[in-house]
Amino acid sequence: MSTIDQQFVEYIVKSLVGHPDDVVVERVIDEKGVLLSLTVNPEDLGRVIGKRGVTAQSLRTLLRALGTKNDARYNLKIVNNDDQREHYTSTSDSQDVEAVKNSTDEPVDNSRDYSKKTREELAELDDLDI
Repeated sequence: MSTIDQQFVEYIVKSLVGHPDDVVVERVIDEKGVLLSLTVNPEDLGRVIGKRGVTAQSLRTLLRALGTKNDARYNLKIVNNDDQREHYTSTSDSQDVEAVKNSTDEPVDNSRDYSKKTREELAELDDLDI
């Protein structure tokens, strides 16, 4: 049985996504309030989050308004289930991965060069008489 808050989030998210059948909202109550965990199809994750998280923030704002009405504190967690897609790779993809693993090229570590250059610049600044 789903509660009014779960139905509210499901209704909004199902109208946004391309795969509405994959929308799942789980509800957990703890000392901080009500935690709603939203799981969507990995292809729809960007639509739910939005540019710079604007859509997700809007969902949280609407939940806060619902919480004010119901005297409850709601938190929304958007679950990233992208890891599940890795299990469905084709054989050509796995062969490409093996080719990369077996390559003899050593990785390039640019962070050391950047750190070294930054330290040198800071040392030069220390030498200045101000």
